[in-house]
Amino acid sequence: MRAGRASIRYAKALLEFAIENQKEKSIVVEMKNILSIMETNPELDEVLNSPVIPGSQKRKIIKKIFPIASKMLISLFDLLSQNGREGILAGVVHQYIHLFDKNQGIVAAKVTTSVPLTEDLEKEVLKKAATLTPLKVELKNIVDPTIKGGFILRVGDLQYNACIADRLEALKRELITS
Repeated sequence: MRAGRASIRYAKALLEFAIENQKEKSIVVEMKNILSIMETNPELDEVLNSPVIPGSQKRKIIKKIFPIASKMLISLFDLLSQNGREGILAGVVHQYIHLFDKNQGIVAAKVTTSVPLTEDLEKEVLKKAATLTPLKVELKNIVDPTIKGGFILRVGDLQYNACIADRLEALKRELITS
C-alpha cells in the first residue's frame, strides 16, 4: 500500500468528520463496497496510480465507477483529486475500515486452515483469539491446503501457528541437523 501516512491522515480525518455527523457506519459500508470493487478490479488501482493519466481523467473514472457515493465520499474524492492523491484511494479505504473497527472495539482476525472451519472449530478459534486480545474479534477464514492441517491464527500483530506443515518442517530440520 503506497503513501501509508497520507492514507492514515485522510482516513482519520474522514472518520472524525463522519463521527461528528453520525455517518461513520454508513461510510464504512460504502468503504467496504469500494474495497470489494477495487479488489476485484486491480486495473483500477493501476489507473489511479498512473502518472500518465491526468487527474481530471482519474476523477471522471472515479465518478463513473462510484456514481451513487454519499456527499461525504464525493468530498473525499474531490479532495484527493485536488491534491493529486487519487492513487492512495485504496489505502484510505483500508485505513478507514481499520480505524472504524478500532473505534468500535473490534479487531480483525484471520485464521488459515486446510479446510473450511466448521461452527464448532470456529468457536474454538474464537476462544483462542479472545486470549490474545481484549477486543471483540471478527474472524475471517482463509483456506490454504498447503498447511496440511491445524491452523494459523493472526490477530493484529500477533500470530499463533499450530499448522502441521510448519511442525513437519521443524522436525525435518531437526532430523537433518542431528
